[in-house]
Amino acid sequence: MSKPKIKIDIASDVVCPWCYIGKRRIEKAMTQLSDQFEFEVSYLPFELNPQTPKEGFNQKEYLTKKFGSEEKYNQITSHVASVAAEEGLKFDFSKQKVSPNTRDAHRIIAFAKQEGKQLAAKEAFMKAYFEDGVDLTKKENLLTISEQVGLDPQRIAALLDSEEGLAEVIMNEQANHQRGISGVPYYIINNQYGISGAQSSEVFVQALTQIGNQSITAEGEACAVDGSDC
Repeated sequence: MSKPKIKIDIASDVVCPWCYIGKRRIEKAMTQLSDQFEFEVSYLPFELNPQTPKEGFNQKEYLTKKFGSEEKYNQITSHVASVAAEEGLKFDFSKQKVSPNTRDAHRIIAFAKQEGKQLAAKEAFMKAYFEDGVDLTKKENLLTISEQVGLDPQRIAALLDSEEGLAEVIMNEQANHQRGISGVPYYIINNQYGISGAQSSEVFVQALTQIGNQSITAEGEACAVDGSDC
């Protein structure tokens, strides 16, 4: 007998630290529940600052202004890095020199879904930014990351040199806003239930178990309207 499937759509940005932390936490929850359920995960684009110029901002200056002072910047980044470390992530804000516009990264991640490599692409972009300090405004870096997860760099170069996938990213972002999503990470379970924020793995386990069991109850035998299943 096949295990019931739980569909998880995750709205997030590649430069959102809590999105990366939340990614690890929900992955732990899914691993814990893997004997009970199958999971289908996909990522939806969300830009924290879509007005960021193509060349990006100086990351420390941008966040210092956003947080109000250098002291607050140091306090917040230190706290986030500490929480990330608990999830096995090695954030290094000192390596992050540029806060990028992430639209091209989202276009690549969307393309990677067509190739069956979206989860790997999402992970690679987040690791590159938070752990390795890679400048995501540079085309050559986007190509390198894409190639690392098995995407054809020539195909990605053609994508970046065009507007391919741009309308789809914008459309998905608009759909997220229409759903009322104003912050990320945000998890949409089975197209019906929403979970906001990088919850603990325990919270994810509880929520996914409850939703998954509800789905089992709801998937009983039934007749189709045209009677074809009866």
